[in-house]
Amino acid sequence: MSELMDLYQEVILDHTRKPRNFGSLDSATHRAEGHNPLCGDQMAVSLRMEGDVVRDIRFQGKGCAISTASASMMTEYLKGRRADLLPAAFRRFHDLVTGKTIEPPEDLGKLMAFAGVAAFPVRVKCATLAWHTVKAALENKQEPVTTE
Repeated sequence: MSELMDLYQEVILDHTRKPRNFGSLDSATHRAEGHNPLCGDQMAVSLRMEGDVVRDIRFQGKGCAISTASASMMTEYLKGRRADLLPAAFRRFHDLVTGKTIEPPEDLGKLMAFAGVAAFPVRVKCATLAWHTVKAALENKQEPVTTE
């Protein structure tokens, strides 16, 4: 199990150092901002939807390693998927990072790297900030969302 945790830690560090889909998205059809008041992480998520499919997704902002890596991996996960799959994916991810999952949801792919967050409950909000923000973008919420 230690080797698997080391691999997961490397995946998180890689996405922190070289976040994927970081930057602005001029062709965005949906945008939202999110904030984690506990630690000060701030994030903006932009999506370009074609019908009900996420064709492109980007994020910007500043945050801790967990917040940045989670946003990076979430954008990779969601790109090309139908928007109606987001609530169930978010629920599975949230159950993973809060330790509510008995059987790890294999369909989360690289996001499984965040299973260790469950041992640090204060970091759950860092890991879920991007998810709250993309959900707000898809719901066309104008006010920034928080993890509270």
